[in-house]
Amino acid sequence: MSWRIFMRSLLFCILLVSLTPAWASQSVVVADFSAGVNKDGVPQGWQLKEKAGNADFAVVRDGLITALRLRSQDTSFALQRAVDVNPQSYPLISWKWKVTKLPEGGDCRNSKTDDQAAQLFLAFSNANVISYIWDTTAPHGLVEDTWSFPFVTVKAIVLRSGHSETGKWVTETRNAYEDYRELFGHEPPGVAGIRIQINSQHTETSGESFFADVIFKRQ
Repeated sequence: MSWRIFMRSLLFCILLVSLTPAWASQSVVVADFSAGVNKDGVPQGWQLKEKAGNADFAVVRDGLITALRLRSQDTSFALQRAVDVNPQSYPLISWKWKVTKLPEGGDCRNSKTDDQAAQLFLAFSNANVISYIWDTTAPHGLVEDTWSFPFVTVKAIVLRSGHSETGKWVTETRNAYEDYRELFGHEPPGVAGIRIQINSQHTETSGESFFADVIFKRQ
């Protein structure tokens, strides 16, 4: 993943995209995927970033849930958007995700197998990044220093692991404010971007996942 490109594009988007002021409500909805798509099928307000191969994604209905579906066949791509959220005011982030296929042999602890069916990244304005992942092999609760680039530091937390919960919707709620303090050792700046990603190019396998209802909330 090219984090330098990611952060540059986020800084550009921040100049163009504004959300409802955080103080105006009890939550900030980042994605419910109900606003439609552009001519390329990308959800409104989001950008597509392809790293390897061609992206396969769509906004779909899964029962009563409007979701973003991601499919990877030896590919790597992401959808991202700029946000402007104060984690002190809105420390909680919640989302729904469902994995229907895990990349066989995927393991974030090895760069040669670092494939996940589902990843959600929070990019902070100082270029620190938290990655919440559903890994094939790495154990639940693992905290991993992942690929870092000049001026960008990425730390991953394995929230789900393996097949035991695949095929069903799982709702996550994280205190991003506390996660940042624990991972980086100081107060977090603002959240500047959200990235949803899938990849299977390292293991040359495939994966599929769904995301819905990404929301920042007051505690």
